[in-house]
Amino acid sequence: MEQVKPHASAVFVPAQFAAKAIVESIEAEVPLVVSVAEHIPIHDLMRVQQVLRTQSRSRLVGPNCPGIIAPEQCRVGIMPFRQYRRGCLGIVSKSGTLSYEAVGATSAAGLGQSLVIVVGGDLMPGTTLVDALKVLLNHAETEGVILIGEIGGEQELRAAEMIKEYRRSTLNPKPIIAMVAGKTAPRGKIMGHAGAFLSPRDVTAAEKADALDKAGVIVVPHPGVMGTRMKELLG
Repeated sequence: MEQVKPHASAVFVPAQFAAKAIVESIEAEVPLVVSVAEHIPIHDLMRVQQVLRTQSRSRLVGPNCPGIIAPEQCRVGIMPFRQYRRGCLGIVSKSGTLSYEAVGATSAAGLGQSLVIVVGGDLMPGTTLVDALKVLLNHAETEGVILIGEIGGEQELRAAEMIKEYRRSTLNPKPIIAMVAGKTAPRGKIMGHAGAFLSPRDVTAAEKADALDKAGVIVVPHPGVMGTRMKELLG
Protein backbone atom coordinates (compact mmCIF):
# COMPACT_ATOMS: atom_id res chain seq x y z
CA MET A 1 0.00 0.00 0.00
CA GLU A 2 1.30 3.44 -0.93
CA GLN A 3 2.20 5.56 2.08
CA VAL A 4 0.27 8.83 2.23
CA LYS A 5 1.95 11.74 3.99
CA PRO A 6 -0.11 14.41 5.79
CA HIS A 7 -0.18 17.97 4.49
CA ALA A 8 -0.45 19.52 7.96
CA SER A 9 0.03 18.75 11.63
CA ALA A 10 -1.84 20.47 14.47
CA VAL A 11 -0.06 20.42 17.82
CA PHE A 12 -2.63 20.35 20.64
CA VAL A 13 -0.53 19.18 23.57
CA PRO A 14 0.54 20.73 26.91
CA ALA A 15 3.43 23.17 26.77
CA GLN A 16 5.99 20.80 28.30
CA PHE A 17 5.43 18.29 25.47
CA ALA A 18 4.85 20.72 22.60
CA ALA A 19 8.45 21.02 21.42
CA LYS A 20 8.77 17.25 21.07
CA ALA A 21 5.55 17.09 19.05
CA ILE A 22 6.72 19.94 16.79
CA VAL A 23 10.11 18.31 16.20
CA GLU A 24 8.43 14.97 15.42
CA SER A 25 6.33 16.69 12.75
CA ILE A 26 9.41 18.36 11.26
CA GLU A 27 11.32 15.07 11.21
CA ALA A 28 8.35 13.51 9.39
CA GLU A 29 8.65 16.36 6.83
CA VAL A 30 5.07 17.56 7.32
CA PRO A 31 4.88 20.76 5.20
CA LEU A 32 2.76 22.80 7.65
CA VAL A 33 3.00 22.51 11.44
CA VAL A 34 0.63 24.62 13.56
CA SER A 35 1.19 24.86 17.31
CA VAL A 36 -1.30 26.50 19.69
CA ALA A 37 0.51 25.73 22.96
CA GLU A 38 1.14 28.59 25.40
CA HIS A 39 4.11 28.98 27.76
CA ILE A 40 6.50 26.56 26.04
CA PRO A 41 9.81 26.66 27.98
CA ILE A 42 12.33 28.98 26.33
CA HIS A 43 15.02 26.31 26.03
CA ASP A 44 12.50 24.10 24.20
CA LEU A 45 11.78 26.95 21.76
CA MET A 46 15.50 27.35 21.12
CA ARG A 47 15.72 23.65 20.25
CA VAL A 48 12.75 23.96 17.88
CA GLN A 49 14.39 26.94 16.15
CA GLN A 50 17.60 24.97 15.75
CA VAL A 51 15.75 22.08 14.13
CA LEU A 52 13.79 24.41 11.85
CA ARG A 53 16.99 25.95 10.53
CA THR A 54 18.47 22.58 9.54
CA GLN A 55 15.72 21.82 7.00
CA SER A 56 13.52 23.40 4.33
CA ARG A 57 10.52 21.07 4.02
CA SER A 58 8.45 22.12 7.05
CA ARG A 59 7.06 25.48 8.14
CA LEU A 60 5.95 26.16 11.72
CA VAL A 61 3.11 28.58 12.42
CA GLY A 62 3.28 29.44 16.10
CA PRO A 63 4.43 28.08 18.50
CA ASN A 64 1.74 30.05 20.37
CA CYS A 65 -1.02 31.02 17.95
CA PRO A 66 -4.68 30.32 17.06
CA GLY A 67 -3.62 28.92 13.69
CA ILE A 68 -4.32 29.42 10.00
CA ILE A 69 -7.59 29.27 8.06
CA ALA A 70 -8.83 29.47 4.49
CA PRO A 71 -12.52 30.12 5.20
CA GLU A 72 -15.01 27.48 4.03
CA GLN A 73 -12.06 25.37 2.85
CA CYS A 74 -9.70 24.39 5.66
CA ARG A 75 -8.90 25.32 9.25
CA VAL A 76 -5.87 24.23 11.27
CA GLY A 77 -6.21 25.77 14.71
CA ILE A 78 -8.77 27.10 17.19
CA MET A 79 -10.33 30.08 15.39
CA PRO A 80 -14.09 30.68 15.92
CA PHE A 81 -14.79 29.79 12.30
CA ARG A 82 -18.48 30.72 12.09
CA GLN A 83 -17.76 34.43 11.54
CA TYR A 84 -15.28 33.74 8.75
CA ARG A 85 -16.46 34.14 5.15
CA ARG A 86 -14.62 33.09 2.01
CA GLY A 87 -13.56 36.23 0.21
CA CYS A 88 -10.74 38.39 -1.11
CA LEU A 89 -8.79 39.70 1.90
CA GLY A 90 -5.65 38.22 3.42
CA ILE A 91 -5.05 38.86 7.11
CA VAL A 92 -1.77 38.42 8.98
CA SER A 93 -1.64 39.16 12.69
CA LYS A 94 0.49 38.72 15.77
CA SER A 95 -2.63 38.90 17.94
CA GLY A 96 -5.28 36.20 17.82
CA THR A 97 -8.01 38.33 19.39
CA LEU A 98 -7.42 41.29 17.09
CA SER A 99 -7.46 39.00 14.07
CA TYR A 100 -10.96 37.91 15.09
CA GLU A 101 -11.97 41.58 15.23
CA ALA A 102 -10.57 42.17 11.74
CA VAL A 103 -12.39 39.09 10.46
CA GLY A 104 -15.67 40.33 11.93
CA ALA A 105 -15.23 43.76 10.34
CA THR A 106 -14.33 42.41 6.89
CA SER A 107 -17.11 39.82 6.95
CA ALA A 108 -19.61 42.55 7.91
CA ALA A 109 -18.38 44.64 4.97
CA GLY A 110 -19.13 41.76 2.60
CA LEU A 111 -15.50 41.23 1.61
CA GLY A 112 -14.62 38.03 3.45
CA GLN A 113 -11.19 36.47 3.78
CA SER A 114 -9.02 34.47 1.40
CA LEU A 115 -6.43 33.38 3.98
CA VAL A 116 -5.89 34.31 7.62
CA ILE A 117 -2.49 33.61 9.21
CA VAL A 118 -1.98 34.38 12.90
CA VAL A 119 1.75 34.06 13.58
CA GLY A 120 1.51 34.70 17.33
CA GLY A 121 3.37 37.18 19.45
CA ASP A 122 6.17 35.05 20.89
CA LEU A 123 9.75 36.20 20.54
CA MET A 124 10.85 33.14 18.50
CA PRO A 125 8.11 32.54 15.93
CA GLY A 126 8.36 29.84 13.30
CA THR A 127 6.69 32.19 10.81
CA THR A 128 7.15 35.97 10.90
CA LEU A 129 4.98 38.81 9.63
CA VAL A 130 7.29 39.10 6.61
CA ASP A 131 6.98 35.38 5.86
CA ALA A 132 3.19 35.59 5.95
CA LEU A 133 3.12 38.80 3.89
CA LYS A 134 5.13 37.11 1.13
CA VAL A 135 2.48 34.40 0.96
CA LEU A 136 -0.45 36.82 0.86
CA LEU A 137 1.07 39.26 -1.62
CA ASN A 138 1.67 36.38 -4.03
CA HIS A 139 -1.67 34.69 -3.36
CA ALA A 140 -3.93 34.88 -6.43
CA GLU A 141 -7.20 34.98 -4.45
CA THR A 142 -6.01 37.81 -2.20
CA GLU A 143 -6.87 41.31 -3.46
CA GLY A 144 -6.04 43.28 -0.31
CA VAL A 145 -4.01 42.63 2.84
CA ILE A 146 -4.55 43.49 6.50
CA LEU A 147 -1.59 43.47 8.89
CA ILE A 148 -1.98 43.61 12.68
CA GLY A 149 1.09 44.19 14.80
CA GLU A 150 1.70 44.98 18.45
CA ILE A 151 4.39 45.99 20.90
CA GLY A 152 7.37 43.70 21.37
CA GLY A 153 10.15 42.87 18.93
CA GLU A 154 10.78 44.49 15.56
CA GLN A 155 8.80 42.34 13.12
CA GLU A 156 6.68 45.31 12.10
CA LEU A 157 9.78 47.28 11.08
CA ARG A 158 10.96 44.39 8.90
CA ALA A 159 7.45 44.20 7.43
CA ALA A 160 7.55 47.92 6.63
CA GLU A 161 10.86 47.48 4.80
CA MET A 162 9.48 44.56 2.82
CA ILE A 163 6.26 46.42 1.91
CA LYS A 164 8.20 49.48 0.79
CA GLU A 165 10.25 47.35 -1.60
CA TYR A 166 7.11 45.51 -2.78
CA ARG A 167 5.32 48.77 -3.59
CA ARG A 168 8.40 50.16 -5.35
CA SER A 169 8.84 47.09 -7.56
CA THR A 170 5.21 46.15 -8.29
CA LEU A 171 3.15 47.79 -11.05
CA ASN A 172 -0.25 47.43 -9.34
CA PRO A 173 0.45 46.70 -5.66
CA LYS A 174 -2.32 45.32 -3.49
CA PRO A 175 -3.71 47.76 -0.92
CA ILE A 176 -2.47 47.13 2.62
CA ILE A 177 -4.14 48.28 5.83
CA ALA A 178 -2.45 47.97 9.22
CA MET A 179 -2.75 48.75 12.90
CA VAL A 180 -0.27 48.36 15.75
CA ALA A 181 -1.69 47.58 19.18
CA GLY A 182 -0.22 48.77 22.45
CA LYS A 183 0.22 52.53 22.05
CA THR A 184 -0.67 53.10 25.72
CA ALA A 185 1.25 50.10 27.09
CA PRO A 186 3.71 50.95 29.87
CA ARG A 187 7.35 49.98 29.44
CA GLY A 188 8.56 46.96 31.36
CA LYS A 189 5.14 45.30 31.59
CA ILE A 190 4.09 42.06 29.87
CA MET A 191 0.76 42.62 28.14
CA GLY A 192 -1.13 39.38 27.50
CA HIS A 193 1.71 37.09 26.43
CA ALA A 194 5.47 36.86 26.45
CA GLY A 195 6.00 38.62 23.14
CA ALA A 196 3.90 41.69 23.98
CA PHE A 197 6.54 43.32 26.15
CA LEU A 198 7.85 46.85 25.74
CA SER A 199 11.41 47.05 27.06
CA PRO A 200 13.33 50.33 27.39
CA ARG A 201 15.23 49.45 24.18
CA ASP A 202 12.15 48.54 22.10
CA VAL A 203 10.58 50.69 19.44
CA THR A 204 7.11 51.81 20.46
CA ALA A 205 3.80 50.99 18.80
CA ALA A 206 3.65 54.56 17.49
CA GLU A 207 7.11 54.22 15.90
CA LYS A 208 6.09 50.96 14.24
CA ALA A 209 2.90 52.54 12.92
CA ASP A 210 4.92 55.47 11.57
CA ALA A 211 7.30 53.09 9.74
CA LEU A 212 4.35 51.31 8.13
CA ASP A 213 2.77 54.64 7.17
CA LYS A 214 6.01 55.76 5.48
CA ALA A 215 6.06 52.45 3.56
CA GLY A 216 2.71 53.34 1.98
CA VAL A 217 0.45 51.35 4.30
CA ILE A 218 -2.93 52.78 5.38
CA VAL A 219 -2.70 52.80 9.19
CA VAL A 220 -6.00 52.69 11.08
CA PRO A 221 -6.70 53.10 14.82
CA HIS A 222 -8.65 49.88 15.42
CA PRO A 223 -9.90 46.75 13.58
CA GLY A 224 -13.53 47.91 13.49
CA VAL A 225 -12.89 50.22 10.51
CA MET A 226 -10.82 47.78 8.47
CA GLY A 227 -13.74 46.40 6.48
CA THR A 228 -15.19 49.73 5.34
CA ARG A 229 -11.74 51.23 4.69
CA MET A 230 -10.64 48.30 2.57
CA LYS A 231 -13.90 48.38 0.64
CA GLU A 232 -13.10 51.99 -0.27
CA LEU A 233 -9.59 51.08 -1.38
CA LEU A 234 -10.81 48.22 -3.55
CA GLY A 235 -13.46 50.41 -5.12
